[in-house]
Amino acid sequence: LALALASLLPTAGARRSQDLHCGACRALVDELEWEIAQVDPRKTIQMGSFRINPDGSQSVVEVPYARSEAHLTELLERVCEKMKEYGEKADPATHRKSYVRVISHDGTKMDLSGVKFDGDVTSSLKFACESIAEEYEDELIEFLSHEAEN
Repeated sequence: LALALASLLPTAGARRSQDLHCGACRALVDELEWEIAQVDPRKTIQMGSFRINPDGSQSVVEVPYARSEAHLTELLERVCEKMKEYGEKADPATHRKSYVRVISHDGTKMDLSGVKFDGDVTSSLKFACESIAEEYEDELIEFLSHEAEN
């Protein structure tokens, strides 16, 4: 029995790690998309070279601020702090973990039945989020710089 239990423990730990990694990634993208949506679509930022060309002109263009590299980089630096607003929920049938917001963006009441909310969950989720944001920063900026449906 001990040998059978020991063979199952690494699998359960790996699944928990995978659930945590996937949950952190989903939460990270959800938070980034929400933050982007909060920016006034009329707000722009000047991009390009601020050097003056020989003819006296500048190669500067205005781009929407919400999906600019500057805005996305700023968001990636602070988005993982939002993981403290998430809790862990286990599926009763599969026992797979998912991560859900425990504090809504707009202040509406949320159903928190079955949600585990403590420091271990939030610190693990925040660490996973920071790891993903650091490892995939360039890919996230490239992906989020273009509006996509999914």
